[in-house]
Amino acid sequence: MTPTERGSRRNTSGLGRDIEILELLGSDEAVAGGGLGVMRIAQLTGRDKAVISRTMATLSDAELVERDPSTMNFRLGSRLFAIAARTTEATLVSRARAHLRNIAQSTRETTHLCVLRGGNVLTVLSELSPHEFRTTGWEGVTTAAWRTPSGRVLISDWDRKSLTRWYEEHGRDEPLVGPLNPAMAAAGFAVLETPPENKAIVRDLDSLFAELQRIRERGYATLDEELELDVVGASAPITDFTGRIIAAINVSAPKSRIGGQLDRLGAYVAQAASELSASLGAPQPPLRQ
Repeated sequence: MTPTERGSRRNTSGLGRDIEILELLGSDEAVAGGGLGVMRIAQLTGRDKAVISRTMATLSDAELVERDPSTMNFRLGSRLFAIAARTTEATLVSRARAHLRNIAQSTRETTHLCVLRGGNVLTVLSELSPHEFRTTGWEGVTTAAWRTPSGRVLISDWDRKSLTRWYEEHGRDEPLVGPLNPAMAAAGFAVLETPPENKAIVRDLDSLFAELQRIRERGYATLDEELELDVVGASAPITDFTGRIIAAINVSAPKSRIGGQLDRLGAYVAQAASELSASLGAPQPPLRQ
């Protein structure tokens, strides 16, 4: 096929025109107005209304767009967001691997990459501490989000209404605690023991709101024996190109090694998370003069 033939084939393809419509539905006008109608899409694209109507029916059948039954406007569909989410998480894990390895080497402590799954935090990637005695690698394990620093980080950009609704559903979820099996203990992992209740800094919705405000102000969350005796940690948010929090980095360690440097660890984790966010296209704060 000659370059002219390839160019002609591309120009007559409907794919480019479909992408143009999807981009329109992701525009500020469409988002602010709850979508776009067939007439408006036809005006913006310069195409015939009947052609647009058929195209929207095809995109709707593929669940790439959906129609509001009250306004009859079209907006981006759930399948498109699902594809984007899977792509984002795959990219995140791929790029995070080297970052986590560097953090674990710099801090010499176990480092995790965590995402939110309903009411739980899921650890999707772990880099273990080089120390013989270290905290657990939780890769593939979920635990109650509101009781963990990484979980609180993951919901720290939510509005009060969303948080209240989420807490009503998940506020009774309990963290995973208890002794490790003998083989893990023999391998040098810290033995998990359930801490006393007075170690918990979040006990209800009001204390959760207060802790999330502290996280927003500091840029990180800390954990001081709240889940496991002699285990401390720090977590910070990872954001995507929209500025939305999509994951968290967590570093955990025996308290005997971190001592009184928990906030210093938090600041370091926040900087590392910011660097990973930047590699994902997240907007960066302006440099101070």
